[in-house]
Amino acid sequence: MNLIKQLIQRRELIAILVIRNLKIRYKNSALGFFWSLLTPAFMILMYACFAKLLKFADGSDYLPFLVSGIVFWQFTAGCMNDSLNAIVGNTNLVKKVSFPRIILPLSTALANGVNFLLTIAVLVVYLILAGVFEYVNIYWLIPAILMHLMLCIGICCVCSVANVFFRDTQHIIGIGSLAWFFMSPVFYRTSMQTDAIVSVFGVAEASQLKGIVFLNPMTGILGAYRAGLMQNQLPVPEGVSLWWILVSASICFIVFVAGLIAIRKGDKSFGDVL
Repeated sequence: MNLIKQLIQRRELIAILVIRNLKIRYKNSALGFFWSLLTPAFMILMYACFAKLLKFADGSDYLPFLVSGIVFWQFTAGCMNDSLNAIVGNTNLVKKVSFPRIILPLSTALANGVNFLLTIAVLVVYLILAGVFEYVNIYWLIPAILMHLMLCIGICCVCSVANVFFRDTQHIIGIGSLAWFFMSPVFYRTSMQTDAIVSVFGVAEASQLKGIVFLNPMTGILGAYRAGLMQNQLPVPEGVSLWWILVSASICFIVFVAGLIAIRKGDKSFGDVL
C-alpha cells in the first residue's frame, strides 16, 4: 500500500518519463508518433504478402492467427529490450534524485503499453477486414491485459536491475527471448503442444499433463487475447480445463512480485555500482 501511495504521489514523474520514452523512440522522425500505427500496418501487409506467396497456412484463419500472435508477443519483447536501459540509462537521475526506483522500469513498460494499445487498434481493423473479428467473448481481453501488464512490469524490473549488476544481461536476454518466442504458441496453435505431450506420455498420463503448457505465461496470455478478439478461438485447447489459465496468471503474478523484490534489494546499491 505504501508503494502504491508513493506512485500516486509521483504520478507526474511517471507521466513525464513515459512521454520522454515515447519521444525518444521517434526522435528526429518525420512522421513521429504515426509510426506507432504505420509499423503494425506495414508488418501485417508484409506477412500477408509472404504468406500468400509461400502458401504458408493451415486454414483460412491462420494469417490472422499468426499476425495477432506476433503483435501480442512484440509487447513482451519490447519491454525486455527497453528495460535494459531503464536504470542504466538514467544514471544521473538515480544518483541525484530521491524517488521510488520502480518508476523507471514501470515507465518503460507503460510507454510500450501505449504503443501496444495503438497496435491492437490496427490489429482489430485488420481482423474486421479479414472477417475473423468477434466481440462476443471480448471480456477475455480484461484478464489478458492484466496478466500481460503484470508480466511485463515484472520483466522490466528484473531485467533492468540485472543489467545494473551484470552487463552480460543484454546478451542473455537476446538468446532467452528467442527461445521463449519459439516455446510460445505465437505461430503455432497450443493444441500442437498438447498433442506433443500426448505423443510423449501416452493418452492416459497426458490427460493430466496437458495443462503444463500454461506454465509458460505467454500461453495463457495469447490464448486469452485470441479468444477475446477472434472467431472460433478458445483460451485453452479442447480437453484442457479452463482453470489452467489461472496457472499462467499465477506465474505472471510471481514474476511481478519478483520484480518488486529485485528493485527493493538492488536499490541500496544502484548509486555505488552506477
